[in-house]
Amino acid sequence: MFASVLIANRGEIAVRIAATVRARGLRSVAVYTDADASSPHVAAADVAVRVGNYLDGAAIVEAGARVGAQAVHPGYGFLAENAAFARQVAEAGMTWIGPPPAAIETMGDKISAKAAVEPAGVPLVPGSSEQGLSDAELADVARRTGFPVLLKPSAGGGGKGMHVVEREEELADAIAAARREARGSFGDDTLLLERYVTDPRHVEIQVLADTHGTVVHLGERECSLQRRHQKVVEEAPSAVLDEKQRDAMGRAAVDAATACGYVGAGTVEFVTNADASEFFFLEMNTRLQVEHPVTEEVVRVRGGRLDLVAEQLRVAAGEPLGYEQDDVTLEGHAVEVRLYAEDPARGFLPTGGRILGLDWPAGDAAERSSTQVVGARVDAGVQVGQEVGSAYDPMLAKIIARGADRAEALDRLDEALARTTVLGVTTNLAWLRTLITHDDVRAGRLDTGLIARLGVPEQQVPDDVVVAAALAGLLRLPESDDPFNTLGGWRIGGEPAPARWTLVPLGEKDTSFDVALRGRADAATVTLGEDPPRPVVGTATADGLVTTLDGVTRRYRTALADGVLWISRDGGTWALREQERLQAARTAGGASDGAVTSPMPGTVTVVEVEPGQEVEAGQRLVVVEAMKMEHVLTAPIAGTVTELPARAGATVALDAPLVTVTPQSTESTE
Repeated sequence: MFASVLIANRGEIAVRIAATVRARGLRSVAVYTDADASSPHVAAADVAVRVGNYLDGAAIVEAGARVGAQAVHPGYGFLAENAAFARQVAEAGMTWIGPPPAAIETMGDKISAKAAVEPAGVPLVPGSSEQGLSDAELADVARRTGFPVLLKPSAGGGGKGMHVVEREEELADAIAAARREARGSFGDDTLLLERYVTDPRHVEIQVLADTHGTVVHLGERECSLQRRHQKVVEEAPSAVLDEKQRDAMGRAAVDAATACGYVGAGTVEFVTNADASEFFFLEMNTRLQVEHPVTEEVVRVRGGRLDLVAEQLRVAAGEPLGYEQDDVTLEGHAVEVRLYAEDPARGFLPTGGRILGLDWPAGDAAERSSTQVVGARVDAGVQVGQEVGSAYDPMLAKIIARGADRAEALDRLDEALARTTVLGVTTNLAWLRTLITHDDVRAGRLDTGLIARLGVPEQQVPDDVVVAAALAGLLRLPESDDPFNTLGGWRIGGEPAPARWTLVPLGEKDTSFDVALRGRADAATVTLGEDPPRPVVGTATADGLVTTLDGVTRRYRTALADGVLWISRDGGTWALREQERLQAARTAGGASDGAVTSPMPGTVTVVEVEPGQEVEAGQRLVVVEAMKMEHVLTAPIAGTVTELPARAGATVALDAPLVTVTPQSTESTE
């Protein structure tokens, strides 16, 4: 066995790998960029080396050689499925913890992957499997296959360039668009075409292969809950497969792995119809999957738990697996969700900011904060004080729950999400709770289009949260009997006027809450808008406050930064700021708002206007990019560009002012 492992990755997967490397008594080496210098994966390793870019294979190999690393684990993403990098590692005399480069190349292209597994009898989706088909040849295959069909790039993945074509008259435009997107994303516009399986389920099989000829599968994972072809919720085992179907799909996955000479941990992905009565090969991921924890939580080998990273290390060191397929069993059920820095209310745009507070439902931090949930597991890659930027994937953590059956696993996951807190960064946490408690999800009626059909429910700020935010402001005032220290003001011969706030949710311009508090926090009355007064009590705690409103006592976690109060309870988080009175009056008066702000943290890539320029409503102003996603911002009203803080190449925060358009008044026009 090698003595030290370089982890060529970042975030939660680098932390996860480092934990197993340490548990095996090996030395771990991290690499990091300037943006990640204070990230948890750096602290998790024994040694850390700065590199300029996680995609710079030569720099990573050089870093490993400099500190004496003997093996390289790529994690997932970045260079994990890069055959050239795998060869660089081997040429430098280090062990590659992954499959042979030839297997990576074969399975990295969807067309060559199909050609490799078809002779082994692995079922394929009807459609094309030849390289270099022209537009006319693709159209001919579509007519033979029958509509609807699915166009997708041969290279790459992640849903980029994929198009569902319902009718023949839509095909030419779809082919052109798919080629254009494939060329832009992967530098290769080769397309393949398949029959589109309606109401499809996405089921994948985990395989393990050693260098001694043993290949086993570790059951399946259901990954049908997807958004824009990206997995959001994963579970093991599937809610629909029976033992016969599991065995058939498992044997097909083993045949696929054997066909390409696979070694190590990999995943064979299939698409099935609604009841899984038929299944077809999609592709093989030649790496550890994001969702591998659900497999670890349910798979037992001769009754013992399995660590997939430890198995990767053993296989790479040349050790035999030491068990056969009959030694593998499944026990219980596990479900995982991906916690992202994104805003569901804004079309899941990536967010960012400095993390001000964290509570996890599992691990050492959970034990200290009394949020431990039975059966819960958290694989996280962030910590308090860390800046979440737009340079890398917005996934913050994976939250997993295990139960004796699917219902118990989902119940525990719901409880785990309710006890999770992230302050300072908008996340999809509350939306995940809504999703996993939906009737269709609870019943196992899953398909890859379910999330799109469900949409995003409107997230209202509850009354109790608004009241708690106002009480948090009152509790921050100094304790004093001096009438001039009373926030609401002092009146001669009368009781103090109420303290008044106008609170506005972060990122919203058209929503505000008027709150009036009279008295002290420990014995007050509160008035929301025009509602009648209600008694309320608030008490400060070490990390927030406790309130009693309408006879219900609730505990909140809070953090204040840059004039924004972050407040959380039961898995929901809200960010509120106080609106200035004059601004509130202008908004109430109906003045047109020509301010254009950034909808996400990112980089300004294009500025299409200049100060003094007259623009029309809807005209393009600037383009902001984050996570390789471009967002075009347009003029909300017609008028003149009077302020232009946006600069091409500049990094901007959420809601940062970019352009101000001032409407021309009737008088000035005359």
